[in-house]
Amino acid sequence: MTPDIPDASSLDPTDWPAFRRLAHRMIDDVIDGMEAIRDRPAWQPVPKVVRQSFEEPLPRTARPLPEVYEQVLQTILPYPRGNVHPRYWGWVNGSGLPVAMLAEFLAAAMNSSVGAFETAPTMVEAQVLRWLKDMLDWPADSSAVLTSGCSMSNLIALTVARNARGDDVRRKGVAGSGRPTFYGSSETHSSIQKAIEILGLGAASFRRVPVDDERRIRVDVLAEMIAGDRAAGLKPVCVIGNAGTVLTGAVDPLDRVADFCAAEDLWFHVDGAFGALAWIVPGLKPLLAGLERADSLAFDLHKWMYLPYAVACVFVRDDAAHHAAFAMAPSYLSRLPAGPASYPVSFPDRSIELTRPFRALKVWMALQTHGLDAFAAAIARNVAQARRFAAGVARSPELELSATGPLNVVCFRFRPASAALTPEQEDDLNRNMLMQLQLSGEAVPSHGLVDGRFVLRIAITNHRTTDADLDLLLNRCGEIGRTLMAGASAGGDRRTA
Repeated sequence: MTPDIPDASSLDPTDWPAFRRLAHRMIDDVIDGMEAIRDRPAWQPVPKVVRQSFEEPLPRTARPLPEVYEQVLQTILPYPRGNVHPRYWGWVNGSGLPVAMLAEFLAAAMNSSVGAFETAPTMVEAQVLRWLKDMLDWPADSSAVLTSGCSMSNLIALTVARNARGDDVRRKGVAGSGRPTFYGSSETHSSIQKAIEILGLGAASFRRVPVDDERRIRVDVLAEMIAGDRAAGLKPVCVIGNAGTVLTGAVDPLDRVADFCAAEDLWFHVDGAFGALAWIVPGLKPLLAGLERADSLAFDLHKWMYLPYAVACVFVRDDAAHHAAFAMAPSYLSRLPAGPASYPVSFPDRSIELTRPFRALKVWMALQTHGLDAFAAAIARNVAQARRFAAGVARSPELELSATGPLNVVCFRFRPASAALTPEQEDDLNRNMLMQLQLSGEAVPSHGLVDGRFVLRIAITNHRTTDADLDLLLNRCGEIGRTLMAGASAGGDRRTA
């Protein structure tokens, strides 16, 4: 051994029994925290002293692992995003399953890159994809791949759409593919525009279509826009349908969009980030009619299947088109008749990533442990909770519904009939009410703009939520709103009350 080069084996524990004891303690600490989750705030700000600890310089020398773990206990674990808490309904965040946490531990221990090799992780992903296609009534001979989230799933799907409707885009580039345009409602998620920009087509290539009173795409206006764009020399390529918009949970008329795309020879992509999973609930499936006709479908498993981040999926009906968009065959990745390189499936040929984590194990273990029916029941319960909460808002003399879709999203405001406030003052009141509620740690809704007005918003993708949790939110919104109004009436500025 060269004297000035340290022994690399020092990167493994030198005292395995001590390492084992600390690992057991970590597991116990985490499970204790999960078991007592209701005793913790749904969210809390990171104190200044803790923020400063993350400005420490790069470590050059070793520290004892127990000492490092103590720092984790003090500065990291107490300040999560909060979505494991039963009263976290902000944005669209899954709540995380304990069994899937253990799967992540096992996957990390295997340290497998799931690509094109004959390994159990590769076979597990292939099995999970078959299960997911069966779950959503998708053709067995279609293509699919797990991804990090719907942003990546949408990017993959739109890449396939662009290439399938283009003129040898992989060789000629976008300059030789005409002037492709994509269409989606004005409620479409920002990841769609981002994907189109990444594809080199520019934001102007994404055409936003007006919505109806239920915030669903207007197919009549879509038809007019596409006819006009074709007359102007543009090349319509793809229509994006929404199975649950992120702001209000609206579901586009997917069957009508599918009919239109078939008649116009357009690629039909569905962004079903969380809403697609409502398909597994018999009573909700009719809301998504047409989803099964899409050319591609993106959906997250770390939202309404309650799995830890990050795992999502994309389906592409045309297996050949999917592979044509991404497949490459360098000699160092070529297949051999036997050995690790003999496996017939290559997941990098379906996505951007060559190095891919073992995402499938947490899906596999969760479905094996709980069964699909348990997830269907949890999703149905979340939808029922959203409807019950919306009914409570409607009954309140101080709150009003701003928007509610057919799934699990409710937007609302504090608006007492007795107060003469300008729209801007009402916005300030609701903004302050939301921040006070979040800072209290009692509950975490998020926010948005509906018809130009500031609203509080809940998206219930949380298997730990109870009716009592939502009742607490309803009551606290009224109490905080009244307190802020009283402060303003006593002479405070409503903008800062």
